[in-house]
Amino acid sequence: MAGRVAIVTGAARNIGRAIAIGLAREGANVVVNAHSAADEAAQTAALVARSGGQALVHLADVSNPAGAQGLVDAAVARFGRIDILVNNAAVRRESRFDDLDWRQWREVTGVILDGAYLCAHAATPWLRRSPAGAIVNMGGMSAHGGSAGRAHVIAAKMGLVGLTRALAHDLSDSGVTVNCVVPGLIDTARGRSAQGTPAHHASHRTLLGRRGASEEVADLVVFLCGPKARYLTGQTLHANGGAYLG
Repeated sequence: MAGRVAIVTGAARNIGRAIAIGLAREGANVVVNAHSAADEAAQTAALVARSGGQALVHLADVSNPAGAQGLVDAAVARFGRIDILVNNAAVRRESRFDDLDWRQWREVTGVILDGAYLCAHAATPWLRRSPAGAIVNMGGMSAHGGSAGRAHVIAAKMGLVGLTRALAHDLSDSGVTVNCVVPGLIDTARGRSAQGTPAHHASHRTLLGRRGASEEVADLVVFLCGPKARYLTGQTLHANGGAYLG
């Protein structure tokens, strides 16, 4: 992926950070996006640089059209191209459906689903110009198995599956691949947008007897962005150690 340029949203920590580092190790330059975690985003950028790629930190709210467009514009201004978009940004909260108000619904769906649409829409003209354009949307296991208290998260994450399939059709004429990676039970540090350990984590077990590492999810994402996955598009791939068999 030498010389390729990737945008990774929600890349300040955890899976997003691991994806940014993994892409850099393959030679890509990475635009590290976060909403407001400037210090952590800078740490990710430093790790990208150590891994062999150039890094640009760009703070933006991807649920806002101007924020998403500004992110893409910043990438092009710095690197002159976009080859890869990883829609990883998410807000994951839990709430009984009875208590789930419109503001909470829109906060979550706005980042996860609207953010993926806005970033993909802004980046599409550049991805079409790439000789190997790729979009990877990051799904969620609870969207496939269901879970209490996560109607907004589940609806948004399942929406990403539909968006993936639609974009695979719409962008196929330019050779742009679009896939969805669904992490399962992964050891991560939960940020301020999360509220404790999700209930569905306590009720699920993996066949492999352990939780996954962020790097194991990142390896799959990097593969989908790379030269050996050019015949894969429109697919939803699960990385969950057998916690969910779909």
